[in-house]
Amino acid sequence: MSDEEFLCVRCARHTQTCCQRSEIFTTLGDVQRISRFVNREDFVEFRHPDNPEYADQDDDPVWRDHVFRPDGTRRVLRRRSNGDCTFLGPTGCALPLETRPLVCRLYPYDYTSDGIADELAHGCPLILLREGERLIEALGMNLSDAQRWRRQLYDELLLETVHAD
Repeated sequence: MSDEEFLCVRCARHTQTCCQRSEIFTTLGDVQRISRFVNREDFVEFRHPDNPEYADQDDDPVWRDHVFRPDGTRRVLRRRSNGDCTFLGPTGCALPLETRPLVCRLYPYDYTSDGIADELAHGCPLILLREGERLIEALGMNLSDAQRWRRQLYDELLLETVHAD
């Protein structure tokens, strides 16, 4: 193991991380996996998006039709009063990788029901990458895991109640 800091640690020292500023949608499968690990279910709530543009999901009808309830809310992880994810600890996420919400495992991959996009989502501070370092490798991620998690996410979404008009 090298003495170099993991990219997320470097990010946390410079700015708010995705675990501090994001609203994390959870599938029913996520809730079941997490509740088995933490022995409780009070970690989710139904909320409207902080940013109303988030509800504009015309490019992903499966997401639009299966995530949002008729009142425009969706199931998300609770956040602390300072905005931190309820599972954010001093050394990062307190949940094991395969227990974390699927959207957390996938980030910063950008995706729809059709597949994973060629471009990554914006948000990770690329300026913190070391010379020659690539984001996905710096995060210890790979495309095959991302593809598996995306399939699992959309399989679980299809189990959610449909709210299409």
